Amino acid sequence: MNYSLYPESIPRRVDHSPFHGLGDAQQIRVSAMYNRRLVLACALALGLSLAPVGPVAGFGGGGSSTSTPKDSDLRAGRKAVDTGDFNKAIEYLDKAVKANPKSADGYNLLGYSHRKLGDVDKAFTYYRQALALDRNHRGANEYIGELYLELGDLAKAEERLKILDGACFFGCEEYTDLKNAIKAYKASRGS
Repeated sequence: MNYSLYPESIPRRVDHSPFHGLGDAQQIRVSAMYNRRLVLACALALGLSLAPVGPVAGFGGGGSSTSTPKDSDLRAGRKAVDTGDFNKAIEYLDKAVKANPKSADGYNLLGYSHRKLGDVDKAFTYYRQALALDRNHRGANEYIGELYLELGDLAKAEERLKILDGACFFGCEEYTDLKNAIKAYKASRGS
């Protein structure tokens, strides 16, 4: 065996890194570029993993950009709810759910409108229909929880809050509103 004591005989490691042959300033720029790419790739992966599956409000399903009558009735009903004209809202929303009986939003808004007009039985009926279509419907869970509080049933309201807690991955307005309503209810009762 012929071993040389001279360093020239030691094989050198080949550097395949993206920094090979770059100065310090260039290495920093290249490193920053790779870090940005990594952050963008992670953000894209996270965004895609959290994206809803299926049609989203305002997108897709029908493949047409024109509104259908059921959509316009639902929008008009929502607008009437926003302005506090609950009788008008009920007219539009009745048409919307007749045209689309699988509209959890339509049933939820019908329940809300009837509740605001004092018709508790119809409100419960419509909230339950919305929840039968989508048991995690955030609006229906919040509103039926508020109705339970109006009727003095704290335990049922808290059940709805628990459902919202599971449905709202990063928190949501409906969860916060019902939580605050429960807190106010307890404070008013001295609990």
